[in-house]
Amino acid sequence: MERKYIFVTGGVVSSLGKGIISASIGKLLQARGYKVTIQKFDPYINIDPGTLNPYEHGECYVTEDGFETDLDLGHYERFTGIHTTRNNSITTGRIYKTVIDRERHGDYLGKTIQVVPHITDEIKRRMLREDEKDEQLDFVITEVGGTIGDIESAPFMEAIRQLRWQLGRNAVCVHLTYVPYLKAADELKTKPTQHSVKELQGMGIQPDILVLRTERHLDDGMRMKVASFCNVDLECVVQSEDMPSIYEVPVSMQHQGLDAAIMRKIGIPVGETPAMKGWHDFLNKQRNATREIHIGLVGKYDLQDAYKSIRESLNLAGIYNDVKAKLHFVNSEEITKQNVAEKLGGLQGIVVCPGFGQRGIEGKIIAAEYTRNNDIPTFGICLGMQMMVIEFARNVLGYKDANSSEMDDKTPHNVIDMMEEQKSITEMGGTMRLGAYECELQKGSRVYEAYGEEILIKERHRHRYEFNNKYQEEFENNGMKCVGINPAANLVEIVEIPEKKWYIGTQFHPEYSSTVLNPHPLFMSFVNACAK
Repeated sequence: MERKYIFVTGGVVSSLGKGIISASIGKLLQARGYKVTIQKFDPYINIDPGTLNPYEHGECYVTEDGFETDLDLGHYERFTGIHTTRNNSITTGRIYKTVIDRERHGDYLGKTIQVVPHITDEIKRRMLREDEKDEQLDFVITEVGGTIGDIESAPFMEAIRQLRWQLGRNAVCVHLTYVPYLKAADELKTKPTQHSVKELQGMGIQPDILVLRTERHLDDGMRMKVASFCNVDLECVVQSEDMPSIYEVPVSMQHQGLDAAIMRKIGIPVGETPAMKGWHDFLNKQRNATREIHIGLVGKYDLQDAYKSIRESLNLAGIYNDVKAKLHFVNSEEITKQNVAEKLGGLQGIVVCPGFGQRGIEGKIIAAEYTRNNDIPTFGICLGMQMMVIEFARNVLGYKDANSSEMDDKTPHNVIDMMEEQKSITEMGGTMRLGAYECELQKGSRVYEAYGEEILIKERHRHRYEFNNKYQEEFENNGMKCVGINPAANLVEIVEIPEKKWYIGTQFHPEYSSTVLNPHPLFMSFVNACAK
């Protein structure tokens, strides 16, 4: 079969859920036996989101090959189980940098470099995945960030327009728009959708399929109106209503025939509707989980998307443990020795969240001390693990001035120190220890049990600072064991206190590899301990 291409664009407003729709299309095509990849094209000029503030852009998601990407790649991986790479996340910055580097190299033989054709050609090359010719892919789904009409997304739209002509029936355009409900008039309004499609048509792109984002159910009359005004078949007007969970979206899309409409447009026989048994079993578990457990996220970024993968990993692990994980954000900047019992009271478990910089770290240290002393299940991730180590050094080993050299480069007890190979690096973007690295687990440890008695695991990293091995023996003699070691560099990746119910810190980010059908073993084990 010739490779097929699906382009997903958005109109009216941003944050409609293009990432969830793209991931759902990927899941439905996968269920039909096709090999799929999903890529995100973001119109901002940053090379990647690695240097962006989480308040600006939500979490930074890291691929196995060590690329810092948009959080939508997390949705793609959680829904489909595919492993994305640096080739699945492209920004305007990367496109321009490639073209400018080529120009400096003399590749264009003295031509004037222009947005059309040079920038658009580079976008097309990446949309077609020309560097990955040997990939055995049936479908490439390309989501374009932002909203139709944004100045910065114009070159992407032009590239899609050209590809639609070039690829013929091998390309389909799915456009996601918003149908608002006006309370005063008690009416749903299709005009914003009509304007959005008109704008898209003005760029030379006729959408094949419309997905209407709505908070209220749309009747067939409303869908017919949209179909006739926007030159789209009625069966290709699909609604995306608010669902109790994002994981219901693929089933809703399948029920409305979104995947069947795509296949018809491309000219592939539709065949039987896949049963998706594993997915339905998961949803049934989700609906039947009624007992609630309360878990605190101790961090400094008070917005959902900042810890998106952690939240989803906890939710998934809760469902598989037959409980509902109710997550509570606890601002670490506000935690003091006086109020910690009140702030963390009533919680069955705590995640000490990752992050960078000085702000809010003392609150994380106080929280780690409180949960250690009161034997509350605690999971420290990246910076969270480092704070557990510092707390232990201060309050058990007696080094009251213990710290990380990131926070205090003059500390005499730098139990967390900068990695040797990081010391000569001056640039910030994409220079940390990034991507998947091996870790050898200690037999008999709690993490060894959690991973199903695997010895060698591989997990994704994003950090510059590490446990200082100089102190390893002292920590171990006093009860904090180093139970996961990177075999190549002898770096400590996991610490645990075995005598506690569940007190574990990981230098890596296990949340990046937790998926709907394969929840991460550490989150499963942690939630299980919280549920007990």
